[in-house]
Amino acid sequence: MTATLLATKRVEKPWGRNQLYPGFPDPAPGGAPIGEVWFQSPHPEAPELLIKYLFTSEKLSVQDHPSDAEARKRGLPRGKDECWVVLAAEPTSTIAIGPKAPMTADELRASALDGSIEDKLDWKKVQAGDFYYSHAGVIHAIGAGLTLIEVQQNIDITYRLYDYGRPRELHLDDGVAVADLEPWSPPPMPGEVAPGRTILVEGPKFVVERWTGGARVIALPDGVSGWLVPIAGAGEIGGVAWHAGECVMISGSEELHAEAGSDLLFAYPGAQRIAVTSIDSV
Repeated sequence: MTATLLATKRVEKPWGRNQLYPGFPDPAPGGAPIGEVWFQSPHPEAPELLIKYLFTSEKLSVQDHPSDAEARKRGLPRGKDECWVVLAAEPTSTIAIGPKAPMTADELRASALDGSIEDKLDWKKVQAGDFYYSHAGVIHAIGAGLTLIEVQQNIDITYRLYDYGRPRELHLDDGVAVADLEPWSPPPMPGEVAPGRTILVEGPKFVVERWTGGARVIALPDGVSGWLVPIAGAGEIGGVAWHAGECVMISGSEELHAEAGSDLLFAYPGAQRIAVTSIDSV
């Protein structure tokens, strides 16, 4: 079988929530808030990507992540590009991504220490359906009142630059060293390339697609895995039934059947889109 339903790991966070999202049970009354749900591969080798849901009630720290090259200098297997698909947002919800104006390393360090970094970041108002790609080095902070899916290179490395006075460790030396000090600009979004198939980002580290319901043949290259993330709906792939709130990891060539009205993400490593064909045209 080349399709595997992934186990979930619920991660308690002080900035998490007690009301999550359709497909996810809420924490027990009086339980700690849940900030993240990770989908975990059963394979002993770490896959290239990690998929998470995030549920925020407060701002996350101002942070950045190393590139592949910077990560390897530190003995890590890879860096961390990531992206976010916003599923739900409050009217005042924002995401900070990059500085408003170019900064120097000294300015970044000083503003992180005195808290003025908050005002120097580009806080963008967000709503359901928005998509942001944050390449390694981008200074960013996810705001409050958001439900989103994060697709990232699979490495747990974060350099915290500022945390609003919370008593948590900062990583200023590494965070400043790897920071992109220029304003953020989005990569090209190819858009809809076939009926019901939209490419949200195409590389450099991974491709993320958004699909509607229907039947498709997915053909992944040898050695490449794909992650099917159903936001809404239900269906089957490779003999594995799935529904919203789950994640299926696949390899090889498989037929996907998704009920009408489904809303799906599909992510895989690399910089080029794979072959995906409607069953009707096979």
